[in-house]
Amino acid sequence: MRSRIIWYIVIGLFVGIQLVPSGRPEVVDDNPNDLLSNHQLPEHTASLLRNACYDCHSNESIYPWYAYVAPVSWLVSRDVRLGRENLNLSDWNSFSKGEKLKYLDGMAVEVGDGQMPMIIYPLTHPEAKLSREDREAFVEWTETFAEQLFSK
Repeated sequence: MRSRIIWYIVIGLFVGIQLVPSGRPEVVDDNPNDLLSNHQLPEHTASLLRNACYDCHSNESIYPWYAYVAPVSWLVSRDVRLGRENLNLSDWNSFSKGEKLKYLDGMAVEVGDGQMPMIIYPLTHPEAKLSREDREAFVEWTETFAEQLFSK
């Protein structure tokens, strides 16, 4: 009898926390300043960005089912919010040249060192798992893209 009451309480709490808003950042499909929409990137690089970066670092997040179930929804919302605050690729063309260079340098360091994508992300998004070759190609792209900024 006592364990049944405990289960009812646990289930009640779980249902109750679903009513607490997660603050999930809005998805916006119309992004005129988006990096991928405005630049011809190598197909491999565009695929890496789309699969490993865009859910947290753009306005085009694709939220999986668990992003709607508390308490995981709160963590997903926080990660997307922080990702967009640190770098929103949907705003790319609104950045100055200096900002773009700073972001490209940061991307090269974090992806090259394996800091990004976050270690937990590829566990639920296997397409975001980057090989050593993927990371090297990505870093090479950031360098080439930065050089192109100076040639304009």
